Amino acid sequence: MIFFITFGFILALQLLHWHVFRRITPHKLRPLLPWVLVAIHLPLVMYFGLRLTGAEANGFIYALRPFARVGFYFQAFTAVHLVILFFAETLWWERFRHRLPDLETEAEAEVEAEDLPRRAFLRKVATAGFGVAAVGVGYGASEAYGDPGITRLNLAFPDLPPGLDGLKLVQLSDLHIGPMLGPPTVARWRALTDREAPDLLVVTGDFVDSLPSEIAPFIESFGNFPAPLGCFAILGNHDYFTDPRAIWKDLESAGYRCLENKNVLVERNGSLLAIVGISDPMAANGRFRGIHFGDGPMPDLAALGIPERAWRLCLSHRPSNWDLAVRTGAKLTLSGHTHGGQVNIIPGVSSARMMGPYTRGLFEENGFKLYVSCGLGVVGIPMRLGAPPEIVVITLRTTKSLGNY
Repeated sequence: MIFFITFGFILALQLLHWHVFRRITPHKLRPLLPWVLVAIHLPLVMYFGLRLTGAEANGFIYALRPFARVGFYFQAFTAVHLVILFFAETLWWERFRHRLPDLETEAEAEVEAEDLPRRAFLRKVATAGFGVAAVGVGYGASEAYGDPGITRLNLAFPDLPPGLDGLKLVQLSDLHIGPMLGPPTVARWRALTDREAPDLLVVTGDFVDSLPSEIAPFIESFGNFPAPLGCFAILGNHDYFTDPRAIWKDLESAGYRCLENKNVLVERNGSLLAIVGISDPMAANGRFRGIHFGDGPMPDLAALGIPERAWRLCLSHRPSNWDLAVRTGAKLTLSGHTHGGQVNIIPGVSSARMMGPYTRGLFEENGFKLYVSCGLGVVGIPMRLGAPPEIVVITLRTTKSLGNY
């Protein structure tokens, strides 16, 4: 069903492209237009078909990857282009409407007379729009696949035990490793993470785009990462699209503790840190098919057995579950999921607002802090705009010690 919905959506876009572009394409080239659109969209349809049906084991999807990416970029390019043409057409008719005569026959004659100038006007707008759209898509692609930014924060807490003062952790999130993102990019992330030399490495979900086998580049690059206090992870909604047990197994074998409604205690300089992980709601409804691989977030179970003196840090893939994370007693919660909106058309306005108020960055309420990472990978289209990928480096401080920095 999902495949047919996706196929219908892509087909509708193709028809829209044909309807618009045939009006601004020279007559001699119009017969070629449907074939060009088919050539661009066919690999994209095949890619989606393989992704949504899970028939990817033969590796054919990797041969389709560059062609499907062209289709992705074409969709983004034409979305911008069509908006420009829509406004141009509206402006033209707004100007032309006041010149329409009362008689219908005279109106038809004038419309026909004005048709050639209108087409010439739209061609000029299309040419200018082509440049604007191309620059926008090119910038979005470079932002998505360039080096992530390093966000460094000193976060102070009045109740932080002295032994945890100065603890440095790195948060990775939303890697979305798959056919659109391969081993070289993941290896680059590893090199950048190595430079930070963290005491603790945490990953807040969405390792893969949809299949457990896609975690292989992460295991190859980040396996047995030398964090003195350990490496910890939770899964995101994409990790539950299919059976996540293979992901759990691979992570555990690579030296990561998976904290799905669990906690683990870490000691540093005589102080205790409890790292709590709450499961994603998708665990109870994998790929929206009612497949259960857990009960979803259970904060009371996740915090079970934590000593009173332990300071608590919570990993929650979705920032919308911050209230559940607070129930575990965690003064700091780390999340991802939103990608910072990923593609933000209006400067300063995150498209992730539809997911809730916690879109990206640091939030604080009643002494509890939440950091929402923009993540590293992409989903849907291989672009980012106004939401660059990031690696988050957090140093925990007592309120007293922060005054020295």
